[in-house]
Amino acid sequence: MDPAVEHARLLAAGEKHLQREEAARAKEAARVEAELAKRQAARRQAEEARSREDAQAEKEAQRQARQAETARLKALAEAGTAECNLRREELETVLLLRPEGLELWHPHVEQAFIHEGPQGVEEMVEDLLQRSPVPPGCRTASRVVYTPEAQQLLVDVELPNHEIVPAVASYRYVAQRAEVVPQPAKQTEIHESYARLVARLALRALDEAFSATPASFVETVILNGRVNATDPATGQAIRACVVSVVAERKDFAELVLDEPRLDPQQCLHRLGATVSKHPHDLEPVTPIVEADLSHYRIITETAVVATLDSRLDLLQMNPYDFERLVRELFEAMGYETWRTQGSRDDGVDAVAILADPIGSSVFAIQAKRSKNAIPVETVRAMVGVMDDKDAGYGIVVATSWFGKASHEFAHRNGRIRLIDGRNLKALLAEHLSIDALIGLPKVPPGWQAGDLV
Repeated sequence: MDPAVEHARLLAAGEKHLQREEAARAKEAARVEAELAKRQAARRQAEEARSREDAQAEKEAQRQARQAETARLKALAEAGTAECNLRREELETVLLLRPEGLELWHPHVEQAFIHEGPQGVEEMVEDLLQRSPVPPGCRTASRVVYTPEAQQLLVDVELPNHEIVPAVASYRYVAQRAEVVPQPAKQTEIHESYARLVARLALRALDEAFSATPASFVETVILNGRVNATDPATGQAIRACVVSVVAERKDFAELVLDEPRLDPQQCLHRLGATVSKHPHDLEPVTPIVEADLSHYRIITETAVVATLDSRLDLLQMNPYDFERLVRELFEAMGYETWRTQGSRDDGVDAVAILADPIGSSVFAIQAKRSKNAIPVETVRAMVGVMDDKDAGYGIVVATSWFGKASHEFAHRNGRIRLIDGRNLKALLAEHLSIDALIGLPKVPPGWQAGDLV
């Protein structure tokens, strides 16, 4: 064979072999590359799947966290509301949940009196009142004075201020803000609830004092309920008496304190109590009975209308009794009255409201217990009193008479009314059935002798 042909054949065969090897390598490379791409795609898919799963898991975790937080906040709102309701219920039932078995204290009280005298009785009753399971903060302290000669027990208890009543009616979960928002109670509801609480605590203290002492020891319990607070106008500590009552055992025994429908405020009214009309504002009342606790003189002042002799001389009344009489008169005439800060001139400054179909009118009332003519300066000063009390009208009540200048000034002003002694006497007879005397030394001008008696 021709060497050149053989060489060409071998060269062609070599080239084919190389081409086959190249093709095989290319095919293998393509396979490897395809496999790699497939693996990479699988990894990407797996990673994407894991990312989706992680995202879904995170989203689910966030959803569950939001649900858990919502549930927590809702539970917090419900718990807060339940706590407020429980506190209100606790205060509303303070009279119903009284301690039982207090008659077991009787022999201990008797023994205390035998060994230590009145002071022993006082300490026993004070100890009882301190240990009584009232709601927290309802009775912070108590002091007792016992007068065995009169079978009389004076109980002086410290009551809470109006902040003891929950200021929040409920708690509400607000989804938009993802927070719990307190819903404030209405101020009128807080004030009414506090007034009821004061009445309930007073009745409960009376009940405990009567129940723990033998009838042969105590026939009368006098209670003064006081509130310790800070005057926001001065920053000074004040101790306002907001309820004062004298209760006889036989009268108190007629009360059914376990009756849920019992109205504690009407109950105190039945007992003749003096109760602040605005205890939340610490508007004080003068105690019917005051005690000198250092050591131990009791000074008695009785309710005016309840005990006023029908022929009592108005000029012989002490200023406090005359003040209360004037207030009781206006209340009997349909006014709502309350006392202002103590007068400095042997009279009384009071504010009264008279409601009518078109609204309410505010009156400033000043009483003058005098045997002489009321100076015109007093009538003119009523204008300043009206401004000070933000009153639309002024009333000057006197046991004596007003001169011509006073009547002329009142007529020009148009908003001042003058009630002289004979008119006062007539109003007392009409509205309180009190036939009073006015012991003036002489018959005033224009009067007749019958106007005095």
